[in-house]
Amino acid sequence: MTTTGTGARRPWSRLLPNTAPWRSSADFRLVWTSGAVTMLGSVFTLTAIPLQIADATGSPLAVGAVGAVELVPTVLLGLYGGVLADRLDRRTVALATEIALAALSALLLLNALTGAPMLWPLYAAAGCAAALQGIQQPSLEAMVPRLVPHDQLTAAGALLSLRWTVVGLAAPAAAGLVIATAGVRTAYLLDLATFLVSIALLARLRPLRPAREQEAPALQEFAEGARYVARRPDLVGTYLADLAATAFALPTALFPFLADELDARWALGLLYSASAAGGLLAAATSGWTGRVHRHGRFVLLSCAAVGAATAAAALGSGVWAVLLCLAVAGAAHWVGDTFRGAIWNRSIPDGLRGRAAGLELLIGAAGPALGDLRAGGLAARYGIRAALRTGGLACLVGGGVLAAALPALWRYDDRTDPHVAQVRASRASQATEVEPTDIP
Repeated sequence: MTTTGTGARRPWSRLLPNTAPWRSSADFRLVWTSGAVTMLGSVFTLTAIPLQIADATGSPLAVGAVGAVELVPTVLLGLYGGVLADRLDRRTVALATEIALAALSALLLLNALTGAPMLWPLYAAAGCAAALQGIQQPSLEAMVPRLVPHDQLTAAGALLSLRWTVVGLAAPAAAGLVIATAGVRTAYLLDLATFLVSIALLARLRPLRPAREQEAPALQEFAEGARYVARRPDLVGTYLADLAATAFALPTALFPFLADELDARWALGLLYSASAAGGLLAAATSGWTGRVHRHGRFVLLSCAAVGAATAAAALGSGVWAVLLCLAVAGAAHWVGDTFRGAIWNRSIPDGLRGRAAGLELLIGAAGPALGDLRAGGLAARYGIRAALRTGGLACLVGGGVLAAALPALWRYDDRTDPHVAQVRASRASQATEVEPTDIP
């Protein structure tokens, strides 16, 4: 019998992203779309602020100081934001911070409209935006397990990662074009417009009130969340694998120098986007992720793959070989992020999910900052290729060390894990929390 129609397409269709969360939950669609719109607009501002500072000062140090201004608020307020996510209505936290971020964009627009824009508001806005995002992000992360059925959380994570990779590829090019043709004022105006759209979307979410009633001092609540994570070696391993990948094998600080060494300054933009391109390819073929149950094993293997691909990039003799290796590393990063998110969303109780998300934000902010410092220091002393090679090898070895030192992560299986079973049972007893609104 000749196979035609749907049957003939089935092997390919099984690779396509699983859109069940999008179809089953109107609230998930609102959050997904709100995030995409906000991310698009935020890139315009993130591009415009350094450009304004560079034009006003002509100093690379002044531009680099923006990162320092953003890092501390992100870390400190992210930890507190995790407490708030478990203490308050997560929809309220997300909506309030989105309104405040819109107000910051309006102030930046007003500053740009003056005849002589002031410098200090740019730094103040960058620091305040980082603080607000630190408060907001844990609530956004923690609300997802309550918006879709438990068995769709891996697919939901893949769709959220797909959103990030698509916007990460498209938005910088769009921002550069807009700023070059219409100026920073238009960039700030567009950012403000996207925030207004996002606010309208988030306002339509149903309330997501906390799962517990008792409250303790914020520091005590955070300590409770940290103790929970520390008692679970599998969770500790997910954080350490993420830290290893970003601190050792995320060499973005080296790209301008690598482009010069390759005699391919024209490829600088490609070096920056190669990782996102690999992540996009992985996300576009993510249908297989829903059939994986040993999530911890893939977290560790992806960490090792990121390291191996980064080390291989150090050996590349031409720009295209280097770009291919960086794309492979980006795809491996995406796989690791997806299965880390699956472990977090499927196995952490709702009452602790916000504080765990605060820790995730801490690692997510610290890893790239440490990576830039490591890569820059080694490159200055031993050369660009040595910094790439040693970072990649350290990440590769780190994945192996974590697998040996934390066997609970290597053995993790969501079909048999007691924490997953506990969360699943809790969700079943509160079935009214998830209200499928469209196609099941």
